[in-house]
Amino acid sequence: MTSHQSTQTMKPATAAKKLGVYLEATPAEFRESVVSRSELNQLQANPPQWLQDLRSNGPHPRPAVAAKLGVSIAGLARGGVTEPLTTEQIETLKQENPEWLERERATQAEVRKEADRIKKKNAERAERRD
Repeated sequence: MTSHQSTQTMKPATAAKKLGVYLEATPAEFRESVVSRSELNQLQANPPQWLQDLRSNGPHPRPAVAAKLGVSIAGLARGGVTEPLTTEQIETLKQENPEWLERERATQAEVRKEADRIKKKNAERAERRD
């Protein structure tokens, strides 16, 4: 019995998400075609100039904006940021440090602190069981 291996493909939106870029800012030929796993690997290994530019200058998708600002995606929405931002806009926000950004960073720090506490507690329980 022979098995036929089909090429795994994905929608442009999925590929853009895996590449960490905003789909609407990608070239038309990228948005209008399916991307194979090998093409995605090639883009990650040897990014073309458009991909390098998007990664460094943006516009960045909300998960990337949230990470660069040190807040959650929900925190971005609470702060009124619903559109993709460029690197320059993100840097401006960091410098201005509006009240909502300070508040959301503090909230995110508390969430991380609580996650660490729970992780440590679970590790201690696991040690006691052993």
